[in-house]
Amino acid sequence: MKFRLLPSTFESDGTASSRQHFSCFVIDGCVALDAGSLANGVTPSERAKIRDVVQTHAHLDHIAGLPLFVDDLFPTLTEPVRVHATREVIDVLETHIFNWSVYPRFSELKNQFGSIIEYREIAHDADFRVRHLEMRPIPVNHKVPSSGFLIQDGRTTIAITGDTAEMDEFWDVVNSLENLDALLIECAFPDEFEDLSTISHHLTPAKLKRELEKLHRATCPVFAINIKPSYRDAVARQLAALGAVGPQILEIGKQYSF
Repeated sequence: MKFRLLPSTFESDGTASSRQHFSCFVIDGCVALDAGSLANGVTPSERAKIRDVVQTHAHLDHIAGLPLFVDDLFPTLTEPVRVHATREVIDVLETHIFNWSVYPRFSELKNQFGSIIEYREIAHDADFRVRHLEMRPIPVNHKVPSSGFLIQDGRTTIAITGDTAEMDEFWDVVNSLENLDALLIECAFPDEFEDLSTISHHLTPAKLKRELEKLHRATCPVFAINIKPSYRDAVARQLAALGAVGPQILEIGKQYSF
């Protein structure tokens, strides 16, 4: 399974920055997990292939690129962009984004080939299929209704938390698996912002260390994701200080094969 975190922020010379303002992963070049930088971070090949977007939740850094991605493709879409999300996320998109005030309600529009956007409602703990992938949404602990996911392609199993604070149900599901090839877990703030992380339902390196003690797979590769860009250096230092128990940081733009 190929996994790539799209770039979203750029340095003064125009090169992609390691700092991440938006969240968007591309799986096997054809499925997007979240849509933060979907409009501006994809390659032409990915733009041509991606017609399925799976949403963890509806915060702006995870949905910002979706309206522009659909807009870019509007005249040429021969099939709708399918948005796989819980009912709560769909309602936010239709009420606050695709509402004719912020952006057109694409669910009411068609081009010469048919519908532009199609919502596929998902439910926690119920598997669903996206292209060649089997996915299971798992509720996690964030400020708004949010999902982590198990992602399987028949050979590989990946678990990703999306944004979350401390959690138990996610670990119960992950620890019940026979095989886990990689875990991607958020770490938004450095330890000195523990109060802010608690209010906003995020993790710090110290909190992440305690969460990883709930993982019963010592050999599973673990990657930190969704680090707030202003605090990336501090988070990176604190993760490195954890030593062998600490996760690697998932590099932006790099294609991983699990």
